[in-house]
This record gives sequence, C-alpha cells and structure tokens, in this order.
Amino acid sequence: MASVAFLGLGVMGYPMAAHLKNKGGHDVTVYNRSAAKAQKWVGEHGGSHAPTPREAARDKDFVFSCVGNDDDLRSVTIGPDGAFQSMKKGAIYIDNTTASAEVARELGEKAKEYGISFLDAPVSGGQAGAENGALTVMVGGEQDVFDKAKPVIDAYAKMVGLMGPTGAGQLTKMINQICIAGLVQGLAEGIHFGKKAGLDIEKVVEVISKGAAGSWQMENRHKTMNAGKYDFGFAVDWMRKDLGICLTEADRNGASLPITALVDQFYKDVQGMGGKRWDTSSLLARLEK
Repeated sequence: MASVAFLGLGVMGYPMAAHLKNKGGHDVTVYNRSAAKAQKWVGEHGGSHAPTPREAARDKDFVFSCVGNDDDLRSVTIGPDGAFQSMKKGAIYIDNTTASAEVARELGEKAKEYGISFLDAPVSGGQAGAENGALTVMVGGEQDVFDKAKPVIDAYAKMVGLMGPTGAGQLTKMINQICIAGLVQGLAEGIHFGKKAGLDIEKVVEVISKGAAGSWQMENRHKTMNAGKYDFGFAVDWMRKDLGICLTEADRNGASLPITALVDQFYKDVQGMGGKRWDTSSLLARLEK
C-alpha cells in the first residue's frame, strides 16, 4: 500500500481516485477545487480530503492529477499552494491531464529542482474507461520512475506504456486524438450517406464493422449517432482543446495535419449549434442540420 494524493475530481479523476483507493488499496487523500465534491468522494470511498494541493501532497509517495489544461496543471503543481511545494524527496508526481508536451517538459525540469520525479501520463478511454478501471495510459518519463509508478497506475488502467522521455506521453495522446478525429468524421459521413441512400444503418454497420472499416468508434457510437443522441462520451469543448494542442505542436514540429485542422473547424461549427457539451460523435449533427 502506498500513500497517494489525487488532485482533480472531474468526470475522469473521481472514479480514477476511487480505483486507487478501492482496487489498489492505497491510502488516498483527494483535493478538488470544489471542496464539496472532495467531501462527497470521501463520504463514498473513505480516505481524506485536503483544502489545497500542497496539503494533499504532503508526505505522499505518489501524487496524481487530472485537471483541465496547462494553466490548471501549473496551478496545482508550482502555484503558491501547489503540490511541488510539499512533496517529499523521492516522491513521484503522475499527471493524467491531457495537456501540452511543453508544459510536461517544463514541470519535469521543475520537479528535479524539488528532488522529485515527474511523469506525464495522459489517458484514453473516456468516462466509461475511468469508471471501469480500463483506461489506456501513455507515459513520458524515465524508466526507473515508470517502473515504480506502474503498479500504482495499474489500479485504473488496462494498458500502461512508457512512450519515451518526458513529454512523450502527451505527444502520444495527441496522436490518439488525431486518429479519433478522422475516424469520427468518417463514421459520421458514412452514416449520413447511408441514410440519404435509404439504407438500414444497423444492417450496414453489422456487416462493415466486421471488415476493414471496423473501429471502436463504429462499434460503440454508431447506434447513438444514428439515433441523434450525443450524450455518451467526451465533450466537444474538450476535443477542441485537445485538437488545438495537436495543431500547436504540429506548427512547432512541422507536421502537416490537414484533416485534423478541418475536423477542428467542424467541431467549431458544432459548438455554434449549441453542442459544446455534446460528445464527439456529434459531427453527424453538423451534416444533418
């Protein structure tokens, strides 16, 4: 059993922290910007809560975070009440936020100044994956640090891989989002085309999902897309944040991402339709408006 802090109890962090406590058997202290949510978590799962990241992280072996963006991450790590201020020497900070590779590298260097280690470890699998403890975790950092942290991360993951040095986890998550964007747009266009052609979408998907066109998106999203229901996963606002990170990094490294840039604009259209909190499969709604 390890002494653990978890910072950020959103739709992902809340169940992830619970798996660390209940499945992993760790002693968990939680922090959330809204204290009421932290109190609710403790009421359901035990453990304890703290008023600041600094207090939550004090004397912990591992500190996890899953927050909104780069600025939120800086706030809970190197801010005046940030976790780095109180972490003991040799402790490991594991960040599950989808953020930029730039901030991961920045915090990796800062961590060394405090005598601690840092892993960028964004996740994929959505809310369902978090609730089921079946996330894919893409990690950047040093091998020996990863080896120490992996048994703890395993509590909420089905796959954990070290992708390279600090920042490599975030870069891998960018690839994940790039691939999803193109897949969802293709699926939306396929369903849209099938409807216009007068085909039975369920029969079509039953057949083509077993061939080369098959994908997780097709298996898990075609029914809700076909029904015009878009409340089953990762929100459009968050996808636009992630694609923005991808496009910024592409500008930096010279990669060409024409489809990603186009789909990002399609998601902007969905936002304009009032779909900010719809899930990413709502690209179909744009075609059918």
